[in-house]
Amino acid sequence: MRRVAVVGASGSGKSTLAAALAEKIDGTSLELDELFHGENWAPTPTPEFRRRVAEALDTDRWVVAGNYSVVMDLVHGGADTIIWLDLPRWLVTWSVVRRSLRRVIKREELWNGKRERWRNLVSPHPEVNVIVWAWTHHAAHTKRYEGFLTSPFWAHADVRRLRSRREVAQMMSSIR
Repeated sequence: MRRVAVVGASGSGKSTLAAALAEKIDGTSLELDELFHGENWAPTPTPEFRRRVAEALDTDRWVVAGNYSVVMDLVHGGADTIIWLDLPRWLVTWSVVRRSLRRVIKREELWNGKRERWRNLVSPHPEVNVIVWAWTHHAAHTKRYEGFLTSPFWAHADVRRLRSRREVAQMMSSIR
């Protein structure tokens, strides 16, 4: 396990797992959100985003957290291990609620000076409200990754589908 892609719904624990796993394998942890979101949450244009990701992957050991389609060929294609955090929708949504409230109350910085805002948490629009996003996009992630399990896209990698926090903890304790 030297190059790992961690995928799953918002709130599944991708970033947390990626950071812990990178430390265990003495690798670099990379959050795709950090490379994608520019000033005032503006999206990075695809060519620039792909360049940034390719540069970040130009190392021997890495763990990448994220689901961005436009860089899947780079991330998944270069991974020797793919970890799919396939947790129940209720659990990931609850995790996003708790995380977002903590971030707003404590004014925690995400990356590049960005913070979640109260007004986003009351918006009904998934593009603005990460809680609504987590709830409405969960099924799409499941469908996508179930398809990858049976297609050649992930055939080159050791794929681990983890369905509970307990399975995540067991996997982490098995890594030396």
